[in-house]
This record gives sequence, structure tokens and C-alpha cells, in this order.
Amino acid sequence: MTNIDSPVTYLDTDKAWDILASQRLGRLGVQSDVGVDIFPVNYAVDGESIVFRTAEGAKLTSLCSNSLVTFETDSWNEIAGYSVVAKGHAAPVTDEAEIAQVEALGLRPWVPTVKTTFVRIYVTSISGRKFSFGQDPIEKYR
Repeated sequence: MTNIDSPVTYLDTDKAWDILASQRLGRLGVQSDVGVDIFPVNYAVDGESIVFRTAEGAKLTSLCSNSLVTFETDSWNEIAGYSVVAKGHAAPVTDEAEIAQVEALGLRPWVPTVKTTFVRIYVTSISGRKFSFGQDPIEKYR
């Protein structure tokens, strides 16, 4: 959207990656047998991929049966909010050299649980929007 008066604008790819890389908490959407499940995960950006840690359970089971995922994160300050959505496919990291590379990212579980499996999301598309905050337009004209 190029209208400078619009409170919603679309981000270019580089800005979407910048916002994604600046955050640490996102939501992972995966297809399960009963619908779409959404999991909060802390993550790191590695090149043009997203990496997170997980343990055995519903998240990993869902990824093994359907690797297509959607990932979303938000950011905001006093004047604007941002939303970035990345889509791609996820796979556990199994190569020892790649595990060492991912461990160097410093990604640690937020809660005291053992999460020994790293998962990489290979991003195939990314989009983002900026929401400029301001006065409610209905209130503006009352």
C-alpha cells in the first residue's frame, strides 16, 4: 500500500526480516489431525530461516506429519505496531555441524524443561505490515 495517509502499510521483505530478527517470541502454526494448533516459541533468526528448540510432544509430532508451517511475531512502540508472518516448511536439525551452528545462536528454553531438538523453518515467503497508531476516526469527527 503506497497511500501515506493509510494507517496500515505493507513492509518490504528486508524490513519484515529486520522486524522478525529483532524479536524473540513468536507463534508457530502447525496443522494437526483436528485443525491448526498454535504454539508460542522463543526463536532466533539464522540467515533466512527461523530456529527454535522443542521437546517431544504435540508440536514435534505435528511437524513430522505435516512440515508446512506459518510463523508470526509482533512488535510495537508508542506510535506504531508491526506484524510479520513467515511461511515455509519445518524440519528437525539432525546434522551435527548444523546443530553446533544453531547452538552458537544462544537459543535457550524459557521454562525449565529439557528441549533437545532444534527445528529450522525454511522460509518460503515473508510479509509484514505496519500499523500507525492514532485517534479513532469515528471519535475524530464527533
